[in-house]
Amino acid sequence: MLLIPGGMITFVLSLVIGHFLAEPLNVLVKKTQAVRSGVDVSLAPDGRLHEADELSLTIKSLVEKTRSQQIDLALKEHRQSAFVSDVAHELRTPLTAIRGNAEMLLDPDMPPELHDKFCSIIVAETERLSRLTNDLLALQRIEDDDTPFELSRVNLNALAHSVLDALEPILRDREANTRIVGEAPDVLGNPDRLKQAVTNLVENASRFINPGGHIVIELFGLRGNSILAVKDDGPGFGDVDPKLLFDRFYRTDASRSRGTGGTGLGLAIVKSIAEAHDGTVEAINLPDGGACFIVAIPSIPSSTA
Repeated sequence: MLLIPGGMITFVLSLVIGHFLAEPLNVLVKKTQAVRSGVDVSLAPDGRLHEADELSLTIKSLVEKTRSQQIDLALKEHRQSAFVSDVAHELRTPLTAIRGNAEMLLDPDMPPELHDKFCSIIVAETERLSRLTNDLLALQRIEDDDTPFELSRVNLNALAHSVLDALEPILRDREANTRIVGEAPDVLGNPDRLKQAVTNLVENASRFINPGGHIVIELFGLRGNSILAVKDDGPGFGDVDPKLLFDRFYRTDASRSRGTGGTGLGLAIVKSIAEAHDGTVEAINLPDGGACFIVAIPSIPSSTA
């Protein structure tokens, strides 16, 4: 007779304990189902059951990671869609010019001077298509390649001299006066990609200076960064938001850029290379006229062997 009341009490206590143990898990299940349905609910631990809190933290971490991946995927799809649209737009102009001039060449009665003119236009537009294709491939390799590139110690002064040596024929043809001033601490980077970035900046500056104009590459260290600034005495970029200059295919003056052979991708490549080295790039108008593009890359500490 005494066992019956004891058994009943034990049974009731078991039900009560089971309820309190299961309730946090039931609440967590409902929250998880709500998240799956797209409802924004809090998955923060409520402190009622340690195991349920641990599981809640794990689920919360997975949800946040999933949302982050979804956002990244949406942004990537948007960039790809915009990129394809921009490329199609940029290809349309030279292709239209090539086709139009090629059709004109079909006229058997065309004077020789016009024949030579149309052929020259076709060659020029074909060369621009080639430059555009090369820049597109370079930008794609930099932005989409997740494989770590080889790094080594890079002396920016020596790199700047090698860029000017490589561009010497172009700079001489454009009557550009160039010089390198200052020194900057060495950086850990990929020499080929850094050289490409500096080449793009110098070549970009050479497009907008007048014959006999000046391009200065200034080097110095600042707050743990190695700074490489490319200055010119051209017209600058006006009142344009400097950040827009590094967007793909952005041009302050489309007709002028096309006339000087620009593809609208050079500065976008510079930005991608700088960011791949944990650095930054920005542009400013100089007070006395001209533009200045500043690349900052973390320096190698002087104590590092």
